[in-house]
Amino acid sequence: MSLPFIDLQAQRKRIESEVNTAIQSVVESGRYVLGPEVTELENQLAAWCGASHSVSCANGTDALALALMAWELKPGDAVFCPSFTFVATAQVVPWLGAAPVFVDILPDTYNMDSAHLRQQIEAVKAEGKLTPKVVIAVDLFGQPANYPEIKAICDEFGLKLIADTAQGYGCTLNGQHPSDWADIATTSFFPAKPLGCYGDGGAIITNDAKLAERIESLRVYGKVTPTDAAERNFHHDPKYLSLRVGMNSRLDTIQAAVLLEKLKIFGDEIEKRQIVADRYAEGLTGHVKRVPSVIAGGKSVWAQYVIEHDNRDGLQAHLSGQGIPTAVYYPVPIHEQDFCARFKPADGTLPVTEAASKHVIALPMHPYLEEADQTRVIDTIRAFNG
Repeated sequence: MSLPFIDLQAQRKRIESEVNTAIQSVVESGRYVLGPEVTELENQLAAWCGASHSVSCANGTDALALALMAWELKPGDAVFCPSFTFVATAQVVPWLGAAPVFVDILPDTYNMDSAHLRQQIEAVKAEGKLTPKVVIAVDLFGQPANYPEIKAICDEFGLKLIADTAQGYGCTLNGQHPSDWADIATTSFFPAKPLGCYGDGGAIITNDAKLAERIESLRVYGKVTPTDAAERNFHHDPKYLSLRVGMNSRLDTIQAAVLLEKLKIFGDEIEKRQIVADRYAEGLTGHVKRVPSVIAGGKSVWAQYVIEHDNRDGLQAHLSGQGIPTAVYYPVPIHEQDFCARFKPADGTLPVTEAASKHVIALPMHPYLEEADQTRVIDTIRAFNG
């Protein structure tokens, strides 16, 4: 029998009645766009992180783009980000004419190497062709980046900091959330994420009230904000005025209703994911090239459980033959993809990224992975002789 890679149906069955009731309530209300559930979700998302403000949007990619738009990124600006992540992190940068500058990762956590970040910033400044503006750190596979070090570098060079926590909403470092360091934290509610909806969705978390207001405007065609209304005397209904170039990126009310129900069990699911991760570590340590390592003081939400193996392709085929699905995140780093050809760094700039891309393999991971099924995964890996 084949195992699910991520068992969304097990979660659905757990809260089926509550989710169905919540959806039905939205359907009957007729408030399908920016209904009261959206506002309530935004309040709860901010509260979960101990932050002041949250603005929801249509997806995690838009969340990143809205952050950069709020800072009026432009051609000639440089945004520093890892190459070992999903392409969305870097793809939003050329949208605004700016240039992504890639930073290598640490070999144990796969998150941004702060020492290499400093080197890349200094190299860009020395070259003089681009102006360093923003750093996007990624909470890859569910654990926080080293925000104390990254934030200190951003402050030193006068850069804005985004925590791309699309895979890591809910993760902490020494009890603090990424939004405690970052100017903006962004997340995704794609169904496979630890906190996922029943479609696409995203959000921005920040402690800056003016920034939140600007992003709320940008997500709805650059609409008039309360600050705009207080500062200007409009001669027309401001509902139909656009003061800045924005986009249409609103979270559907039904998705907000689903997420409100999922938030109720989110803490419990994080703990269940940790149990699964601990079992994997106990069963696989010494039998694969590397099991995941979490930063000291970090709490991961375990979006993925990623190991390394010298014969990844052979192991993946072996597991597939036994009905065990796997995935590779990420076989082609962003800087090696066609759309990024003009931003590709010199050969040898990202050695850890390129080495990891050849060996990583993700195993089934979700809160409802039964111990017997997990033992089957572990035993099958240990039996592999390739």
